[in-house]
Amino acid sequence: MRAQHVTGQHTATQPTASDAPGPDPCLPRHGCAQAATDPTGTAAAYICDRGGVPQLWTGPLSGGGGPRLLDPAPDPVTAVSWSPDGRWIAYTSAPDGAEHGRVLCIRPDGTGRRLLAGANPRAAAYLGCWSRDGSALAVTEVVPVGDGSGHSHGLLAASLVDPEGVRPPRRLATESGAATLRVCDLTPDGRLGLLRRGPRGHREAVLLRLADLVEAGTFPVADGDPWIGRFAPDGRTLWLRSDAEREFAALLAVALDPDGSPGPAGARTVRVAAQRSGADLELLTVAPDGGTALLGWNQQGRSSAELVRLGPEPGAATTMRQIPLPHEVLTSVDADGTGGLLLSLSGSRSRPGIWSLPAAPGAEPQPAPWISEPVPGAVGPRAIGLTARDGLPLSGWYYRAPASGPDDAGPAPCVVHLHGGPESQERPVLEPLFQQLLSRGFDVFAPNVRGSSGFGRSFVDADLGEGRFAAVDDVADCALHLVGLGLADPGRLAVMGRSYGGYLVLAALVRHPELFRTGVDICGISDFATFFAGTEPWIAESAAAKYGHPERDRLLLRQLSPMTGVDALRAPLLAVHGAQDSNVPIGESEQIVAAARARGVTASLLELPDEGHDFVHEQSRALVREKVADWFERHLQ
Repeated sequence: MRAQHVTGQHTATQPTASDAPGPDPCLPRHGCAQAATDPTGTAAAYICDRGGVPQLWTGPLSGGGGPRLLDPAPDPVTAVSWSPDGRWIAYTSAPDGAEHGRVLCIRPDGTGRRLLAGANPRAAAYLGCWSRDGSALAVTEVVPVGDGSGHSHGLLAASLVDPEGVRPPRRLATESGAATLRVCDLTPDGRLGLLRRGPRGHREAVLLRLADLVEAGTFPVADGDPWIGRFAPDGRTLWLRSDAEREFAALLAVALDPDGSPGPAGARTVRVAAQRSGADLELLTVAPDGGTALLGWNQQGRSSAELVRLGPEPGAATTMRQIPLPHEVLTSVDADGTGGLLLSLSGSRSRPGIWSLPAAPGAEPQPAPWISEPVPGAVGPRAIGLTARDGLPLSGWYYRAPASGPDDAGPAPCVVHLHGGPESQERPVLEPLFQQLLSRGFDVFAPNVRGSSGFGRSFVDADLGEGRFAAVDDVADCALHLVGLGLADPGRLAVMGRSYGGYLVLAALVRHPELFRTGVDICGISDFATFFAGTEPWIAESAAAKYGHPERDRLLLRQLSPMTGVDALRAPLLAVHGAQDSNVPIGESEQIVAAARARGVTASLLELPDEGHDFVHEQSRALVREKVADWFERHLQ
């Protein structure tokens, strides 16, 4: 790792690696996530950062033997998939945590590593599904394409590739304009493909006849997890995770004609197979034989899971049993060929881990033998609800620092933390940065302001257009509510956020300049005009669907940009940014820090030379935790 550059109000320093903090026993040593099972259910491939960066590991799920680093390359791994025939493990890596990902495959014994997609350094590649026999892997590749006017856009191309490298790739479909193309499933006979496409908030499932590459039909589906559905083994039923004409996503069964068509839009046979009041179906994993499925539900941020039997009546899903989850949040599920399941879980007091669920009746999840233990002394949250100034219900997770004592001990310094997205969601999972702040005596409140997922489509869409002003006001309303409860000291309030949350930090500091003593902006947008001009072309197209079009909505975007109101900034500001960030370029932080300093406001920039939009190296994350906590000690105590 190169040195980290910290730019202050008057001077610039360049701390060396020795400035990075030592290990903190209260924080995670490593976590394991995104697990994929082999067909026999005896081993797992997964992502683990025990070496300081997320890498590809394998390990047995029972018996002897320990974990093994399968690919020692330093590029962070972001997704993993084991082929149905057990011969290959496919995965994506993202150099420096940037947006230019690659798809690779490797044998389970660590040999035969091959690059399948993303060789172009200007491209980005994503994993799709395997064919049911494991002979082909679907990949999506994004390549910037010029339009002849000096501008470029992102063209997505979905293809089937041969992991052996014998057969040439077969192009299935392309998409441009806010593209999200992904191949989610193929029928066992290779007759039909299920693709996801469309901009955020307007995703749709596409039924594709593979013989002639003709679309057989489309159907609206939910945002979130890209694995939107699965074909029944006979190809006559399509199971979909959809919020079409609903507030919350449910399991839908779509009957298909022999040619793969769902029929005319007004005459389709669509059945709601499973639903829960006030809960989103966020994970759908169907067993290889199509007889059962695990449904993962998001209920106000906490997960629940149930095992259902699919059929024998067309479109029927009957609950077999509820699955007890060892931790609060289920993040991914994979099914093996024996009927067993592999669960990736996160909890508020434990590191992300992996649990196996055998197919035996009544079996409960069992931890993988190589996952980490719970974090001693970790502080968990409690849920707090409130009402925004316009009457919209809001909620969040409140962490009370041990030094603050019980609630009736009096108000304490408090940091309001804002998630990214905007469609992400604060959930009760272990966040090392929170634990660092709590150990320094700062309470933390992590709200879900309007625009967050998990609370229905109307809530997600409530920040569109001029609704974004209300989202900024939600930040102030959360802070004021904590003051009203007697939990937060009104003179020691801070606001912090990452990505879109970083934008909200800047917007709140200029829209409510007297409320917060200080703020920390981590890779946030400071000016929509410069963001749209500098980000990746396909990210710009996707962002326009959420924030507004850079040309048609230019006036609104200017009004929403923190740089427009920077004259009102009063609170000291720390900006943190990865130099390799091509999602929100570092210029967004540089210009807001320069503008603040020009107006006499204390402002600093912590630049991480080897990081992108996501900080993937533990040394960088540890440095950020320390510098942010030091900043709050300086400005809140």
